[in-house]
Amino acid sequence: MRSLLWLIDNIITLYVYLLIASAVLSWLVAFNVVNVRNPVVSQIGEFLFRVTEPALRPIRRVLPNLGGIDISPIILVLLLFFLRNLMFEVFASLT
Repeated sequence: MRSLLWLIDNIITLYVYLLIASAVLSWLVAFNVVNVRNPVVSQIGEFLFRVTEPALRPIRRVLPNLGGIDISPIILVLLLFFLRNLMFEVFASLT
């Protein structure tokens, strides 16, 4: 059971890193630091979009319009940390 918890914990941590990378890349593109015409940057951006967008889209639908600020990645990271901690608490209560 512990190995399953370890695996889920690492998957959640990896997904949080992907969310952070996606947010940083979107800022770099917005401020014209990186060029999306570069094939490598384009492929990385497309990968990050495809991986993170399915989880972010429902949160964006619920959130009110805050202008140009997108706080959906922050909310998703908080939810993932909450679920991870809840999972460990439930497991600790079972043993």
